[in-house]
This record gives sequence, structure tokens and C-alpha cells, in this order.
Amino acid sequence: MNGISAAKSFRGAIVDSSLGMLHNRNIETVRDGTGKAGAMREQKQVLKLSVKLLALGFLFSCGSPANPPAPKWTAENLNASSGAAAKPAAPKPPAPPKPDPGTTSSLDALRKGEAAMAGPLKDVNFAFDSVALSNAARATLKANADWLKSNAAARIQVEGHCDERGTAEYNMALGAKRAQAALDYLATLGIAASRMSTISYGEEIPVCKDKTEDCWAKNRRARFVIAASK
Repeated sequence: MNGISAAKSFRGAIVDSSLGMLHNRNIETVRDGTGKAGAMREQKQVLKLSVKLLALGFLFSCGSPANPPAPKWTAENLNASSGAAAKPAAPKPPAPPKPDPGTTSSLDALRKGEAAMAGPLKDVNFAFDSVALSNAARATLKANADWLKSNAAARIQVEGHCDERGTAEYNMALGAKRAQAALDYLATLGIAASRMSTISYGEEIPVCKDKTEDCWAKNRRARFVIAASK
């Protein structure tokens, strides 16, 4: 039995009960001889009680609809068709940090036909046929050491380069000495030797190919390549 049928049965039972109570009151009134005035009072009381019971029956029938309206679809209630409450979307996990691509080595840049890009660590230059560090070179190395201290996970490779004058073998050895001189000075500034390595390219990878003093001075250098993080 649905809610509406139950409500109708309930109201019918209330009416039948009220009429029965009224009939019994009339009979009792006639029997005890109280007269019409007493009968009227009894009828009024019974009618008041019937009205209250009917009101309760009406509320009961209204509170239990047989066919409730279908839920409305909204952006907040995506499951309205199934009657289920909308579930909040699960938060997306944070994206993992991207690895540091590092700095391209001079050899890799040469293979790609590109100029080696400058990174946060600056080159230092040397005088002709020398491995001595000038005051300007020491100041540059101090700034490089400060960056390395602020980036404790960074590892570097120091490249040694020369100009084209001299034999290839001599310049390869000279480039190695220049790279080692820069590494040793960084070590005195507190950078662990385990974070650094050296390589020499001699005269093979110049940054300038003009045959001038200014161009040759640019090629006599130590360059710092930051290894890519994993």
C-alpha cells in the first residue's frame, strides 16, 4: 500500500470512529436523561476531536508522497539522474619537480652545431701560455663558489680551453692545467672536490675564430658546465 492509500484509510477510520463516538454519546445521553442541551455539548466535543484527527491525517498524507519529483541536474549535482549525491572531485597530486637540465657542454654544443649557452657560472680567462689566475679570475671564481654553496646538489665539470697558437698536444695539456687551476681555487673556497671534475679541449673548440689578440684572449678560458640533475 502506498502513502496516499494509507492516508485515505486513516481518514476513513477517523470519520467512522468519530461517528461511532457521537452515536454512543447520544445513546448515553438519552439513557441518563440529561436532555438535548447535554447532547449538544457532547456533539460539539466529538466534532472538535474529529477535526483534530482529520488534520493529523491530512498532514500524514502530505508528508509521504507516493512519487517524489526527480532530482534536478545541475553543475553541482552531476549524479541527479541516479538520485545519488554528487561526489567532490579528488584533488590532483602536485606535479613532480622537473629535473634541472644543466648546462650544455662545449662538445655537445659543437656536435649540435650550436654555440654553448652561458649558465649561472661565469668563465674565467687566462693570459697567453699561462695558468695563473688573475684578480678578475679570482673574483669570478668567488662568485661561482657562492652559487655552488647555494645549490649544494649541483655538480660541475670544468673545461680547459686554449687559443690556436702552439701544437695541439701542448694546448691539450695546457687546457688541462687551466681547468685544474680553477678547480683547485674553488676547493680553497669550500667547494668539495667530489662535486667537481675537469676536462681539456685544448684548441679544438674556440668561441671565436678570428686571428686577433682579442679573439685569442676569449679562447683562453676555463668554462663551467653544470651537470643535469636526476
